[in-house]
Amino acid sequence: MNRNFTIPNNPYNQKHPHHHHRQQRNFSLYSPKLSLFLLAACAALFILFQTQSLHAPSPQEPPPSTSSDCRRELAAAAARLRDSVTFLPLKDLRYAGAEALRGHTWFMSSLYDQHEEGEVQFQHFPSANSAGRLLCLRGRDNHDGSWNSYALAWPGSLPENASLVKGLTFVSYNHYNYDNIWHGLSAMVPFVAWHIKNACSRLPDRWVLYHWGELRTKMGPWVRSLMEATFDGSVDIERFDSDDDDGDGAGESTPASCFEEAVVMRHNEGGMSRQRRIEVYDLMRCKAREYCNVTAAEGGATGAPGGGEERPAIGMTMLMRTGPRSFRNESAVIRIFERECRKVEGCRLTVAHSNNLTFCEQVKLMSLTDILISPHGAQLTNMFLMDRNSSVMEFFPKGWLKLAGVGQYVHHWIASWSGMVHQGAWRDPTGDRCPYGNDDDHRCMSMFKNGKIGQNETYFAEWAGRVLQEVKARKVETAFKQEASFGGCTCRSSL
Repeated sequence: MNRNFTIPNNPYNQKHPHHHHRQQRNFSLYSPKLSLFLLAACAALFILFQTQSLHAPSPQEPPPSTSSDCRRELAAAAARLRDSVTFLPLKDLRYAGAEALRGHTWFMSSLYDQHEEGEVQFQHFPSANSAGRLLCLRGRDNHDGSWNSYALAWPGSLPENASLVKGLTFVSYNHYNYDNIWHGLSAMVPFVAWHIKNACSRLPDRWVLYHWGELRTKMGPWVRSLMEATFDGSVDIERFDSDDDDGDGAGESTPASCFEEAVVMRHNEGGMSRQRRIEVYDLMRCKAREYCNVTAAEGGATGAPGGGEERPAIGMTMLMRTGPRSFRNESAVIRIFERECRKVEGCRLTVAHSNNLTFCEQVKLMSLTDILISPHGAQLTNMFLMDRNSSVMEFFPKGWLKLAGVGQYVHHWIASWSGMVHQGAWRDPTGDRCPYGNDDDHRCMSMFKNGKIGQNETYFAEWAGRVLQEVKARKVETAFKQEASFGGCTCRSSL
Protein backbone atom coordinates (compact mmCIF):
# COMPACT_ATOMS: atom_id res chain seq x y z
CA MET A 1 0.00 0.00 0.00
CA ASN A 2 1.26 3.47 -0.88
CA ARG A 3 1.43 5.34 2.40
CA ASN A 4 2.25 8.75 0.82
CA PHE A 5 -1.43 9.43 0.28
CA THR A 6 -2.31 13.19 0.57
CA ILE A 7 -5.58 15.00 0.62
CA PRO A 8 -5.78 17.56 -2.20
CA ASN A 9 -5.86 21.21 -1.14
CA ASN A 10 -9.07 23.18 -1.45
CA PRO A 11 -9.83 26.87 -1.26
CA TYR A 12 -11.32 26.61 2.23
CA ASN A 13 -8.08 25.20 3.69
CA GLN A 14 -5.94 27.85 1.99
CA LYS A 15 -7.95 30.66 3.56
CA HIS A 16 -7.94 29.11 7.06
CA PRO A 17 -4.50 27.62 7.69
CA HIS A 18 -5.05 27.00 11.42
CA HIS A 19 -8.26 25.12 10.86
CA HIS A 20 -6.54 23.05 8.19
CA HIS A 21 -3.76 22.10 10.61
CA ARG A 22 -6.28 20.98 13.20
CA GLN A 23 -8.11 18.73 10.75
CA GLN A 24 -4.89 17.00 9.72
CA ARG A 25 -4.02 16.31 13.32
CA ASN A 26 -7.41 14.80 14.28
CA PHE A 27 -8.13 12.71 11.08
CA SER A 28 -4.75 11.64 9.79
CA LEU A 29 -4.70 8.60 7.47
CA TYR A 30 -1.17 7.74 8.44
CA SER A 31 -2.05 6.45 11.91
CA PRO A 32 -0.36 3.06 12.65
CA LYS A 33 -3.25 2.09 14.93
CA LEU A 34 -5.75 2.68 12.15
CA SER A 35 -3.73 0.55 9.73
CA LEU A 36 -3.55 -2.35 12.19
CA PHE A 37 -7.27 -2.07 12.81
CA LEU A 38 -8.09 -2.25 9.10
CA LEU A 39 -5.75 -5.21 8.58
CA ALA A 40 -7.37 -7.16 11.42
CA ALA A 41 -10.86 -6.42 10.11
CA CYS A 42 -9.98 -7.70 6.62
CA ALA A 43 -8.49 -10.90 8.03
CA ALA A 44 -11.62 -11.55 10.11
CA LEU A 45 -13.90 -11.05 7.09
CA PHE A 46 -11.77 -13.41 4.95
CA ILE A 47 -11.90 -16.19 7.58
CA LEU A 48 -15.67 -15.78 7.97
CA PHE A 49 -16.25 -16.00 4.19
CA GLN A 50 -14.11 -19.15 3.86
CA THR A 51 -15.92 -20.84 6.73
CA GLN A 52 -19.34 -20.20 5.17
CA SER A 53 -18.23 -21.42 1.72
CA LEU A 54 -17.12 -24.76 3.19
CA HIS A 55 -20.62 -25.41 4.56
CA ALA A 56 -22.52 -24.23 1.44
CA PRO A 57 -23.43 -26.94 -1.23
CA SER A 58 -21.55 -26.72 -4.55
CA PRO A 59 -23.74 -25.23 -7.33
CA GLN A 60 -22.23 -27.71 -9.80
CA GLU A 61 -23.16 -30.71 -7.69
CA PRO A 62 -26.77 -30.38 -6.51
CA PRO A 63 -27.81 -32.48 -3.55
CA PRO A 64 -29.29 -35.90 -4.31
CA SER A 65 -32.86 -34.75 -3.82
CA THR A 66 -32.46 -31.89 -6.36
CA SER A 67 -30.88 -34.22 -8.99
CA SER A 68 -33.75 -36.70 -8.70
CA ASP A 69 -36.28 -33.90 -9.08
CA CYS A 70 -34.55 -32.74 -12.29
CA ARG A 71 -34.60 -36.23 -13.74
CA ARG A 72 -38.30 -36.61 -12.97
CA GLU A 73 -39.05 -33.24 -14.54
CA LEU A 74 -37.07 -34.11 -17.67
CA ALA A 75 -38.87 -37.46 -17.99
CA ALA A 76 -42.22 -35.75 -17.57
CA ALA A 77 -41.30 -33.14 -20.20
CA ALA A 78 -40.22 -35.87 -22.63
CA ALA A 79 -43.51 -37.69 -22.06
CA ARG A 80 -45.46 -34.50 -22.73
CA LEU A 81 -43.49 -33.93 -25.94
CA ARG A 82 -44.15 -37.54 -26.99
CA ASP A 83 -47.86 -37.18 -26.30
CA SER A 84 -47.97 -33.91 -28.25
CA VAL A 85 -46.84 -35.57 -31.51
CA THR A 86 -49.80 -35.25 -33.88
CA PHE A 87 -50.12 -37.35 -37.04
CA LEU A 88 -51.82 -35.69 -40.02
CA PRO A 89 -53.01 -37.32 -43.28
CA LEU A 90 -50.31 -37.51 -45.95
CA LYS A 91 -53.02 -36.72 -48.50
CA ASP A 92 -54.91 -33.54 -47.59
CA LEU A 93 -58.23 -33.84 -49.42
CA ARG A 94 -58.76 -30.07 -49.27
CA TYR A 95 -56.20 -29.80 -52.06
CA ALA A 96 -57.32 -32.76 -54.15
CA GLY A 97 -57.52 -32.71 -57.94
CA ALA A 98 -56.36 -29.64 -59.82
CA GLU A 99 -55.58 -27.75 -56.60
CA ALA A 100 -52.69 -30.14 -56.01
CA LEU A 101 -50.99 -28.71 -59.09
CA ARG A 102 -51.66 -25.01 -58.48
CA GLY A 103 -49.26 -23.53 -55.95
CA HIS A 104 -50.09 -26.04 -53.23
CA THR A 105 -49.77 -29.73 -52.69
CA TRP A 106 -52.01 -32.15 -50.89
CA PHE A 107 -48.95 -34.18 -49.82
CA MET A 108 -47.75 -33.14 -46.33
CA SER A 109 -49.71 -29.93 -46.83
CA SER A 110 -48.87 -28.34 -43.45
CA LEU A 111 -45.15 -28.07 -44.24
CA TYR A 112 -43.31 -25.62 -46.45
CA ASP A 113 -40.35 -26.31 -48.73
CA GLN A 114 -36.84 -24.92 -48.45
CA HIS A 115 -35.91 -23.09 -51.63
CA GLU A 116 -32.98 -21.01 -52.79
CA GLU A 117 -33.07 -19.10 -56.06
CA GLY A 118 -32.44 -21.47 -58.97
CA GLU A 119 -32.24 -24.55 -56.74
CA VAL A 120 -34.58 -27.47 -56.19
CA GLN A 121 -37.47 -27.16 -53.72
CA PHE A 122 -37.16 -29.69 -50.89
CA GLN A 123 -37.78 -30.47 -47.24
CA HIS A 124 -34.95 -31.65 -44.98
CA PHE A 125 -35.38 -33.31 -41.60
CA PRO A 126 -34.03 -32.57 -39.08
CA SER A 127 -33.21 -28.96 -39.86
CA ALA A 128 -33.77 -25.45 -38.56
CA ASN A 129 -37.03 -25.40 -40.54
CA SER A 130 -38.29 -28.40 -38.56
CA ALA A 131 -36.89 -27.06 -35.26
CA GLY A 132 -34.60 -30.09 -35.11
CA ARG A 133 -37.48 -32.57 -35.33
CA LEU A 134 -37.45 -35.83 -37.29
CA LEU A 135 -39.96 -36.90 -39.93
CA CYS A 136 -42.15 -39.82 -38.83
CA LEU A 137 -44.43 -41.78 -41.18
CA ARG A 138 -47.28 -44.21 -40.79
CA GLY A 139 -47.54 -44.88 -44.47
CA ARG A 140 -48.17 -48.46 -45.60
CA ASP A 141 -51.52 -48.10 -47.34
CA ASN A 142 -51.32 -48.37 -51.15
CA HIS A 143 -55.03 -47.75 -51.87
CA ASP A 144 -55.91 -44.48 -50.11
CA GLY A 145 -53.30 -41.88 -49.24
CA SER A 146 -55.60 -40.23 -46.68
CA TRP A 147 -55.07 -43.30 -44.46
CA ASN A 148 -51.33 -42.68 -44.42
CA SER A 149 -50.02 -40.03 -42.06
CA TYR A 150 -46.96 -38.03 -41.04
CA ALA A 151 -45.72 -36.14 -37.99
CA LEU A 152 -42.65 -34.37 -36.64
CA ALA A 153 -41.03 -35.52 -33.40
CA TRP A 154 -37.93 -34.61 -31.38
CA PRO A 155 -35.24 -37.32 -31.38
CA GLY A 156 -35.57 -37.96 -27.63
CA SER A 157 -39.38 -38.04 -27.68
CA LEU A 158 -40.43 -40.33 -30.51
CA PRO A 159 -44.04 -41.59 -30.56
CA GLU A 160 -44.91 -44.77 -28.71
CA ASN A 161 -43.89 -47.93 -30.62
CA ALA A 162 -41.98 -45.85 -33.18
CA SER A 163 -38.75 -47.18 -34.64
CA LEU A 164 -35.77 -44.99 -35.53
CA VAL A 165 -34.62 -45.64 -39.11
CA LYS A 166 -30.91 -44.89 -39.48
CA GLY A 167 -29.22 -43.24 -42.44
CA LEU A 168 -30.46 -40.94 -45.22
CA THR A 169 -33.94 -41.56 -46.66
CA PHE A 170 -35.29 -40.04 -49.89
CA VAL A 171 -39.08 -39.56 -49.76
CA SER A 172 -40.70 -38.95 -53.15
CA TYR A 173 -44.17 -37.72 -54.04
CA ASN A 174 -45.23 -38.28 -57.65
CA HIS A 175 -48.56 -37.08 -59.03
CA TYR A 176 -48.30 -39.66 -61.84
CA ASN A 177 -46.30 -42.91 -61.51
CA TYR A 178 -42.83 -44.47 -61.33
CA ASP A 179 -43.26 -46.93 -64.23
CA ASN A 180 -43.44 -44.50 -67.16
CA ILE A 181 -39.89 -43.37 -67.87
CA TRP A 182 -40.85 -39.71 -68.34
CA HIS A 183 -42.99 -39.43 -65.20
CA GLY A 184 -40.57 -41.54 -63.19
CA LEU A 185 -37.59 -39.47 -64.32
CA SER A 186 -39.41 -36.23 -63.45
CA ALA A 187 -39.79 -37.45 -59.87
CA MET A 188 -36.12 -38.47 -59.64
CA VAL A 189 -34.53 -35.31 -61.10
CA PRO A 190 -34.93 -33.20 -57.90
CA PHE A 191 -33.07 -35.81 -55.85
CA VAL A 192 -30.17 -35.68 -58.31
CA ALA A 193 -30.21 -31.88 -58.04
CA TRP A 194 -30.03 -32.12 -54.23
CA HIS A 195 -27.23 -34.66 -54.63
CA ILE A 196 -25.28 -32.18 -56.78
CA LYS A 197 -26.05 -29.34 -54.35
CA ASN A 198 -24.28 -31.43 -51.70
CA ALA A 199 -21.27 -32.15 -53.99
CA CYS A 200 -22.46 -35.74 -54.48
CA SER A 201 -21.27 -36.57 -50.96
CA ARG A 202 -24.64 -37.88 -49.71
CA LEU A 203 -26.01 -41.22 -50.95
CA PRO A 204 -29.47 -42.48 -49.98
CA ASP A 205 -29.80 -45.60 -47.83
CA ARG A 206 -33.40 -46.10 -48.96
CA TRP A 207 -36.26 -44.60 -50.97
CA VAL A 208 -39.87 -44.13 -49.88
CA LEU A 209 -42.20 -43.68 -52.88
CA TYR A 210 -45.70 -42.18 -52.80
CA HIS A 211 -48.23 -41.65 -55.55
CA TRP A 212 -51.25 -39.58 -54.46
CA GLY A 213 -50.14 -40.35 -50.92
CA GLU A 214 -50.32 -44.09 -51.56
CA LEU A 215 -47.24 -46.21 -50.95
CA ARG A 216 -45.47 -47.62 -54.01
CA THR A 217 -42.80 -50.30 -53.72
CA LYS A 218 -41.51 -50.47 -57.31
CA MET A 219 -39.87 -48.32 -59.96
CA GLY A 220 -39.93 -49.09 -63.64
CA PRO A 221 -36.74 -50.97 -64.63
CA TRP A 222 -35.45 -48.07 -66.77
CA VAL A 223 -35.91 -45.56 -63.92
CA ARG A 224 -34.42 -47.92 -61.37
CA SER A 225 -31.35 -48.62 -63.51
CA LEU A 226 -30.78 -44.90 -64.04
CA MET A 227 -30.93 -44.24 -60.28
CA GLU A 228 -28.57 -47.15 -59.59
CA ALA A 229 -26.15 -45.63 -62.10
CA THR A 230 -26.49 -42.09 -60.75
CA PHE A 231 -26.15 -42.97 -57.06
CA ASP A 232 -23.53 -45.72 -57.48
CA GLY A 233 -25.46 -48.53 -55.87
CA SER A 234 -28.64 -50.52 -55.54
CA VAL A 235 -31.99 -48.82 -55.01
CA ASP A 236 -33.57 -49.99 -51.75
CA ILE A 237 -37.30 -49.16 -51.81
CA GLU A 238 -38.95 -49.12 -48.38
CA ARG A 239 -41.93 -51.44 -47.79
CA PHE A 240 -42.26 -50.71 -44.05
CA ASP A 241 -41.92 -54.45 -43.40
CA SER A 242 -45.32 -55.06 -44.93
CA ASP A 243 -45.81 -58.02 -47.27
CA ASP A 244 -49.56 -57.61 -47.22
CA ASP A 245 -50.68 -57.56 -50.86
CA ASP A 246 -53.74 -55.43 -50.13
CA GLY A 247 -51.50 -52.72 -48.69
CA ASP A 248 -53.87 -51.86 -45.84
CA GLY A 249 -52.97 -51.18 -42.24
CA ALA A 250 -51.92 -47.56 -41.91
CA GLY A 251 -54.21 -46.61 -39.02
CA GLU A 252 -53.38 -45.20 -35.60
CA SER A 253 -52.27 -48.60 -34.31
CA THR A 254 -49.63 -48.93 -37.03
CA PRO A 255 -46.11 -48.41 -35.65
CA ALA A 256 -44.45 -45.26 -36.96
CA SER A 257 -41.07 -45.08 -38.66
CA CYS A 258 -39.03 -42.00 -37.72
CA PHE A 259 -36.08 -41.22 -39.99
CA GLU A 260 -32.71 -40.16 -38.67
CA GLU A 261 -32.41 -37.97 -41.78
CA ALA A 262 -34.92 -37.51 -44.58
CA VAL A 263 -35.17 -35.42 -47.75
CA VAL A 264 -38.65 -34.95 -49.23
CA MET A 265 -39.42 -33.88 -52.82
CA ARG A 266 -42.92 -32.84 -53.92
CA HIS A 267 -42.51 -30.55 -56.94
CA ASN A 268 -40.34 -32.41 -59.48
CA GLU A 269 -38.12 -29.90 -61.33
CA GLY A 270 -40.07 -26.90 -60.00
CA GLY A 271 -37.91 -23.91 -59.08
CA MET A 272 -34.72 -25.19 -60.70
CA SER A 273 -32.78 -22.92 -63.06
CA ARG A 274 -31.94 -24.16 -66.56
CA GLN A 275 -28.25 -24.29 -65.62
CA ARG A 276 -28.97 -26.55 -62.66
CA ARG A 277 -31.14 -28.81 -64.84
CA ILE A 278 -28.38 -29.07 -67.44
CA GLU A 279 -25.96 -30.10 -64.67
CA VAL A 280 -28.44 -32.77 -63.53
CA TYR A 281 -28.84 -34.23 -67.03
CA ASP A 282 -25.10 -34.02 -67.68
CA LEU A 283 -24.41 -36.05 -64.54
CA MET A 284 -27.10 -38.66 -65.29
CA ARG A 285 -25.86 -39.05 -68.89
CA CYS A 286 -22.28 -39.52 -67.75
CA LYS A 287 -23.20 -41.89 -64.92
CA ALA A 288 -25.42 -43.97 -67.25
CA ARG A 289 -22.58 -44.35 -69.77
CA GLU A 290 -20.18 -45.26 -67.00
CA TYR A 291 -22.68 -47.81 -65.62
CA CYS A 292 -23.11 -49.35 -69.09
CA ASN A 293 -19.40 -49.18 -70.03
CA VAL A 294 -20.04 -46.82 -72.93
CA THR A 295 -17.55 -44.21 -74.14
CA ALA A 296 -18.12 -41.39 -76.59
CA ALA A 297 -16.34 -43.22 -79.38
CA GLU A 298 -18.16 -46.54 -79.26
CA GLY A 299 -21.57 -48.07 -78.69
CA GLY A 300 -24.15 -50.16 -80.44
CA ALA A 301 -24.17 -51.00 -84.11
CA THR A 302 -26.98 -50.59 -86.60
CA GLY A 303 -29.64 -53.17 -85.96
CA ALA A 304 -27.83 -54.47 -82.88
CA PRO A 305 -27.31 -51.84 -80.17
CA GLY A 306 -24.37 -52.73 -78.00
CA GLY A 307 -22.34 -54.24 -80.81
CA GLY A 308 -19.33 -52.03 -80.11
CA GLU A 309 -18.85 -50.42 -83.55
CA GLU A 310 -17.27 -47.01 -83.84
CA ARG A 311 -19.46 -43.97 -83.84
CA PRO A 312 -20.63 -42.78 -87.28
CA ALA A 313 -19.97 -39.23 -88.46
CA ILE A 314 -23.71 -38.55 -88.13
CA GLY A 315 -25.94 -41.02 -86.33
CA MET A 316 -29.64 -40.86 -87.23
CA THR A 317 -31.91 -43.04 -85.07
CA MET A 318 -35.60 -43.78 -85.59
CA LEU A 319 -37.00 -44.89 -82.22
CA MET A 320 -40.31 -46.49 -83.15
CA ARG A 321 -43.48 -47.32 -81.24
CA THR A 322 -45.97 -50.15 -81.57
CA GLY A 323 -49.67 -49.61 -81.05
CA PRO A 324 -50.80 -46.10 -79.98
CA ARG A 325 -49.05 -43.20 -81.74
CA SER A 326 -47.12 -45.47 -84.08
CA PHE A 327 -46.76 -44.81 -87.82
CA ARG A 328 -49.50 -46.27 -89.99
CA ASN A 329 -46.94 -47.26 -92.62
CA GLU A 330 -43.68 -47.65 -90.72
CA SER A 331 -41.67 -49.06 -93.62
CA ALA A 332 -42.64 -46.15 -95.93
CA VAL A 333 -41.52 -43.60 -93.32
CA ILE A 334 -38.24 -45.45 -92.79
CA ARG A 335 -37.52 -45.37 -96.53
CA ILE A 336 -37.88 -41.58 -96.63
CA PHE A 337 -35.31 -40.98 -93.88
CA GLU A 338 -33.04 -43.72 -95.15
CA ARG A 339 -32.91 -42.06 -98.57
CA GLU A 340 -32.06 -38.65 -97.05
CA CYS A 341 -29.40 -40.15 -94.79
CA ARG A 342 -27.63 -41.74 -97.80
CA LYS A 343 -27.24 -38.27 -99.33
CA VAL A 344 -24.94 -37.16 -96.49
CA GLU A 345 -21.47 -38.68 -96.23
CA GLY A 346 -20.93 -40.54 -92.98
CA CYS A 347 -24.62 -40.68 -92.05
CA ARG A 348 -25.91 -43.97 -90.70
CA LEU A 349 -29.56 -44.77 -89.96
CA THR A 350 -30.56 -47.07 -87.09
CA VAL A 351 -34.14 -48.24 -86.55
CA ALA A 352 -35.09 -49.61 -83.14
CA HIS A 353 -38.05 -50.16 -80.83
CA SER A 354 -37.26 -49.08 -77.28
CA ASN A 355 -39.50 -51.72 -75.73
CA ASN A 356 -37.16 -54.38 -77.21
CA LEU A 357 -34.03 -52.84 -75.66
CA THR A 358 -32.55 -53.06 -72.19
CA PHE A 359 -31.59 -49.91 -70.34
CA CYS A 360 -27.92 -50.23 -71.30
CA GLU A 361 -28.80 -50.96 -74.93
CA GLN A 362 -30.77 -47.72 -75.01
CA VAL A 363 -27.86 -45.85 -73.42
CA LYS A 364 -25.46 -47.22 -76.02
CA LEU A 365 -27.80 -46.48 -78.91
CA MET A 366 -28.28 -42.88 -77.78
CA SER A 367 -24.53 -42.43 -77.43
CA LEU A 368 -24.33 -43.06 -81.20
CA THR A 369 -27.21 -40.72 -82.07
CA ASP A 370 -27.04 -37.15 -83.34
CA ILE A 371 -30.62 -37.00 -84.69
CA LEU A 372 -33.45 -38.75 -82.85
CA ILE A 373 -36.66 -39.30 -84.87
CA SER A 374 -39.67 -40.55 -82.93
CA PRO A 375 -43.42 -40.18 -82.33
CA HIS A 376 -44.52 -38.37 -79.19
CA GLY A 377 -44.17 -40.73 -76.23
CA ALA A 378 -42.15 -41.68 -73.18
CA GLN A 379 -39.42 -43.28 -75.32
CA LEU A 380 -38.32 -39.76 -76.33
CA THR A 381 -37.10 -39.29 -72.75
CA ASN A 382 -33.97 -41.14 -73.90
CA MET A 383 -32.92 -37.98 -75.75
CA PHE A 384 -30.86 -36.68 -72.79
CA LEU A 385 -28.55 -39.69 -73.23
CA MET A 386 -27.32 -38.24 -76.54
CA ASP A 387 -24.39 -35.83 -76.66
CA ARG A 388 -25.26 -32.23 -75.94
CA ASN A 389 -26.56 -30.23 -78.95
CA SER A 390 -28.02 -33.30 -80.64
CA SER A 391 -31.33 -32.92 -82.48
CA VAL A 392 -34.88 -34.23 -81.94
CA MET A 393 -37.67 -34.58 -84.52
CA GLU A 394 -41.13 -35.34 -83.07
CA PHE A 395 -44.42 -36.56 -84.62
CA PHE A 396 -48.05 -36.31 -83.44
CA PRO A 397 -51.36 -37.85 -84.52
CA LYS A 398 -54.33 -35.73 -85.49
CA GLY A 399 -56.06 -33.58 -82.86
CA TRP A 400 -53.27 -33.09 -80.35
CA LEU A 401 -52.50 -29.43 -81.03
CA LYS A 402 -55.95 -28.17 -80.00
CA LEU A 403 -56.88 -30.69 -77.33
CA ALA A 404 -53.80 -32.13 -75.66
CA GLY A 405 -52.87 -29.16 -73.45
CA VAL A 406 -49.38 -28.23 -72.26
CA GLY A 407 -48.39 -31.86 -71.74
CA GLN A 408 -47.71 -32.20 -75.47
CA TYR A 409 -44.67 -29.92 -75.03
CA VAL A 410 -42.82 -32.00 -72.42
CA HIS A 411 -40.20 -33.13 -74.93
CA HIS A 412 -39.55 -29.53 -75.96
CA TRP A 413 -38.86 -28.89 -72.28
CA ILE A 414 -36.56 -31.83 -71.68
CA ALA A 415 -34.64 -30.95 -74.87
CA SER A 416 -34.02 -27.47 -73.47
CA TRP A 417 -33.18 -28.72 -69.97
CA SER A 418 -30.70 -31.32 -71.23
CA GLY A 419 -28.96 -29.14 -73.81
CA MET A 420 -30.55 -30.67 -76.94
CA VAL A 421 -32.06 -28.97 -80.01
CA HIS A 422 -35.74 -29.66 -80.59
CA GLN A 423 -36.21 -29.32 -84.35
CA GLY A 424 -39.98 -28.98 -84.19
CA ALA A 425 -42.87 -31.38 -84.64
CA TRP A 426 -45.01 -32.65 -87.49
CA ARG A 427 -48.71 -32.95 -86.67
CA ASP A 428 -50.79 -35.21 -88.85
CA PRO A 429 -53.71 -33.16 -90.26
CA THR A 430 -55.63 -36.27 -91.25
CA GLY A 431 -57.01 -39.21 -89.32
CA ASP A 432 -60.17 -40.80 -88.02
CA ARG A 433 -63.14 -38.51 -87.53
CA CYS A 434 -64.35 -37.86 -84.01
CA PRO A 435 -67.70 -39.55 -83.29
CA TYR A 436 -68.90 -36.39 -81.50
CA GLY A 437 -69.10 -34.53 -84.82
CA ASN A 438 -66.78 -31.63 -84.08
CA ASP A 439 -63.06 -32.48 -83.88
CA ASP A 440 -62.62 -29.61 -81.38
CA ASP A 441 -64.86 -31.30 -78.80
CA HIS A 442 -62.74 -32.12 -75.73
CA ARG A 443 -64.24 -35.62 -75.67
CA CYS A 444 -62.44 -36.36 -78.95
CA MET A 445 -59.07 -36.42 -77.17
CA SER A 446 -59.82 -39.84 -75.73
CA MET A 447 -59.71 -41.14 -79.32
CA PHE A 448 -56.99 -38.86 -80.73
CA LYS A 449 -54.63 -39.63 -77.84
CA ASN A 450 -53.82 -43.09 -79.17
CA GLY A 451 -54.25 -42.39 -82.86
CA LYS A 452 -51.91 -43.51 -85.62
CA ILE A 453 -49.55 -41.17 -87.47
CA GLY A 454 -49.54 -40.85 -91.26
CA GLN A 455 -46.85 -39.40 -93.52
CA ASN A 456 -46.02 -36.57 -95.86
CA GLU A 457 -43.13 -37.69 -98.05
CA THR A 458 -42.26 -34.25 -99.42
CA TYR A 459 -42.29 -32.57 -96.02
CA PHE A 460 -40.41 -35.39 -94.29
CA ALA A 461 -37.67 -35.41 -96.96
CA GLU A 462 -37.15 -31.66 -96.86
CA TRP A 463 -37.24 -31.58 -93.08
CA ALA A 464 -34.73 -34.44 -92.76
CA GLY A 465 -32.38 -32.86 -95.34
CA ARG A 466 -32.43 -29.52 -93.53
CA VAL A 467 -31.72 -31.06 -90.12
CA LEU A 468 -28.93 -33.25 -91.52
CA GLN A 469 -27.14 -30.27 -93.01
CA GLU A 470 -27.53 -28.29 -89.80
CA VAL A 471 -26.14 -31.15 -87.70
CA LYS A 472 -23.24 -31.66 -90.12
CA ALA A 473 -22.30 -27.97 -89.88
CA ARG A 474 -22.64 -27.94 -86.11
CA LYS A 475 -20.40 -30.97 -85.70
CA VAL A 476 -17.69 -29.27 -87.76
CA GLU A 477 -17.96 -26.13 -85.65
CA THR A 478 -17.88 -28.05 -82.37
CA ALA A 479 -15.13 -30.54 -83.16
CA PHE A 480 -14.01 -30.16 -79.57
CA LYS A 481 -16.76 -31.17 -77.25
CA GLN A 482 -18.43 -28.77 -74.92
CA GLU A 483 -17.25 -29.51 -71.41
CA ALA A 484 -19.92 -31.14 -69.30
CA SER A 485 -20.84 -29.58 -65.97
CA PHE A 486 -21.59 -31.71 -62.93
CA GLY A 487 -21.86 -28.95 -60.34
CA GLY A 488 -18.79 -30.06 -58.38
CA CYS A 489 -19.38 -33.80 -58.76
CA THR A 490 -17.15 -36.20 -60.67
CA CYS A 491 -17.78 -38.81 -63.35
CA ARG A 492 -15.16 -40.99 -64.98
CA SER A 493 -16.96 -41.67 -68.26
CA SER A 494 -15.87 -39.62 -71.27
CA LEU A 495 -18.74 -37.57 -72.64
